Amino acid sequence: MEYVSGGLLFDLCQTMGAMGENAGRFFMSQLVASLDYMHNLRCVHRDLKLENILVDEHLNLKIADFGFACYKSIDQLKSYRGTMTYMAPEIKEGKTYDGTQVDLFSIGVIIFIIVQGIFPFKEARKEEYFYNLLLTGQVETYFEKVNGTGLSTDFKDLILKLFSYNGSDRYTIEQLKAHPWLNKPGFNADQVREQLLADLHSRQQAAKPAPFQQQPVKVKRTNASGVL
Repeated sequence: MEYVSGGLLFDLCQTMGAMGENAGRFFMSQLVASLDYMHNLRCVHRDLKLENILVDEHLNLKIADFGFACYKSIDQLKSYRGTMTYMAPEIKEGKTYDGTQVDLFSIGVIIFIIVQGIFPFKEARKEEYFYNLLLTGQVETYFEKVNGTGLSTDFKDLILKLFSYNGSDRYTIEQLKAHPWLNKPGFNADQVREQLLADLHSRQQAAKPAPFQQQPVKVKRTNASGVL
């Protein structure tokens, strides 16, 4: 099997914290390309989360753990699969669902964490405070509560579409690829990669414990009787 030396995307997010929108674009473009490939093969993952995505030494993402994946009747699924914080509401409510749409919901959670450094909500349930703000149209209040008032209008639009309560209202892969947030003029993926790697190295060095310094041992010289 391929060896991926960088660990989990979860670990990277813990080390880096909020990485901002350019980092979000950098990783989102990779995730969109991966999902596009998978879904064109009629395969859905159903458990996309930070812990199931690996990162190599160049910050390339590798989707892993296909234990809940499905390739049969992917647009008419019923089984309860996924991880609560990343799970689309239609799965939680026991509805028949389209696997491609629930994967896109999970991608929304992942990108929000990369950009903001926090989860967007505990669960996508009507009674959950933060998700309810979105369902009831209290968008400005929501972004105030999640420290997101400084986020761009395009990012907010993309996130709101991915977090749609109804799967059919979410952006498709094609809509994501064409979205202005992902296609921001002047965005340079190589420059963002270099900056992220430099920041990561700096944080890792700062987190290392100080090297052990052995204190000099003072030796007392004695005579034959043991007395100085």
